Amino acid sequence: MALSGTLLYEAHFDLADPIAVGPTPEGYRAINCITGGTFKGERLSGTFLSQGGADWVKIRADGSIAVDVRACAQTDDGALIYITYLGRIVIPPEIQAAVLDTSAADRPDPSQYYFRVAPLFETASEKYAWLNHICAVGVGSIVPGGVEYRVYAVD
Repeated sequence: MALSGTLLYEAHFDLADPIAVGPTPEGYRAINCITGGTFKGERLSGTFLSQGGADWVKIRADGSIAVDVRACAQTDDGALIYITYLGRIVIPPEIQAAVLDTSAADRPDPSQYYFRVAPLFETASEKYAWLNHICAVGVGSIVPGGVEYRVYAVD
């Protein structure tokens, strides 16, 4: 069996400066609060709400980053969609500082590091109920002020 997907949307999350919790028994913990953003696709488009959403990031002992996001999106026609996803970011040590410095003008190309997520959706909207029944995967990049994704519905 082969895996294939269809582009669901392209997204940009605006993030506040991280809250550095610091080194914990589980790894270095930081919280990146979502302050807004947008998503656009053929079947749904809209904005990410700034209330309550965040990425509870953990930098693991091996240097990889565990992504743990919860967010609320509102479609252009007013439907609310709760989105959760886990993922991994693996940045080669020689470019890690440049990738994570979102103020840098000369940024490494996203193809030079690994950033993948697996979104799941919940909604009460009848129009978007199909989202409750799909799995998705996303390819991300770290950009000034936030992150960007191309999210695919797994066929």
